[in-house]
Amino acid sequence: MALMPLTLEWPDVCIRISLAVLAGILIGLNRGESGKVAGLRTTLLVCLAACLAMLQVNALLAQAGKTPGSFVQIDLMRLPLGILSGVGFIGAGAILRKDGLVKGVTTAATLWFVTVVGLCFGGGQLGLGAAGLGLGIVVLWFLKEVERRIPRENHAELRITYERGVFSRDTLAESMQAAGCRLASIAGAAKGPERMEERFEVRWHGAPDAQPVPPFSECAMAAGAIESEWSIIR
Repeated sequence: MALMPLTLEWPDVCIRISLAVLAGILIGLNRGESGKVAGLRTTLLVCLAACLAMLQVNALLAQAGKTPGSFVQIDLMRLPLGILSGVGFIGAGAILRKDGLVKGVTTAATLWFVTVVGLCFGGGQLGLGAAGLGLGIVVLWFLKEVERRIPRENHAELRITYERGVFSRDTLAESMQAAGCRLASIAGAAKGPERMEERFEVRWHGAPDAQPVPPFSECAMAAGAIESEWSIIR
């Protein structure tokens, strides 16, 4: 594996930056297509910043070390380590938590991964960076279809409106259990002197895109609900 040369030429700089831009675009297209918070521009900027940081390290190689009588010693590896630590803050901003569910972990991991790819290209390890880019594309683009077919715990939110004394939570829980679902109350609020609105979280196992979904509305109406509305939580 080639090491970073002490003298950095502009053709080499252009190759490294071009490969980093390509990696950022290819990885970012997957995030942007999925409608994630950190999309094409964010991924491209992170990868490019990592590449430029390693190029700066490469440019400082000739100045590293400690000469006789000098009190200064440059530790060049602190720069890429600082870049990886900084990306952790960006990744944390991409992770969202709502009603006990965590989303955005894959996006945060993608940002961290594309940073490492950018560091490889910027450091001159073109083969290693290309291998990492190829593996990243396989994981994000192709394994996504495999992941969709793996049975998992699905989540939905059920919102129902009912009159006091008419609705039965036990009946709703039994109906949901018969349909293979687990029910948990999230919140409730009064909609009037005799009417209540309540939200439930429903969980069941199956393929994420499996159809049909459990009979949420039928179970709610059988328990005495006046109105019901449900939505899948991704």
